[in-house]
Amino acid sequence: MELKIKPDGIWYHGSDRVFTVLRANSTVTQWRELAEAFSHRPTRLSYDDGGAIRHNGTAEGILYVLDEAVSVGIDLVPHPRTTMDENAEFLTTRPLKVKMICELPNPACDR
Repeated sequence: MELKIKPDGIWYHGSDRVFTVLRANSTVTQWRELAEAFSHRPTRLSYDDGGAIRHNGTAEGILYVLDEAVSVGIDLVPHPRTTMDENAEFLTTRPLKVKMICELPNPACDR
């Protein structure tokens, strides 16, 4: 699957915890659904060529967006050990402000 990075695009982070600053070396993505899936703390996650995500996470999640300007290559770097396609995952190089945009219910409730 081909993922394009938008320099001024929105960066997402999914978690099951509440905070206002994302630590350095945290994972972010411009793929909202991927961040949502990771918010549920899966031990297994996969996606197909069409972008359909499957995972086994059951935690209630929280979706965040980065709440300050960032630059790829300075504030964000490609994840060096990802098993996903290019541009799917990036790591933060410093603490960054985030804003909670929604709470995500336990996905097991929908099964």
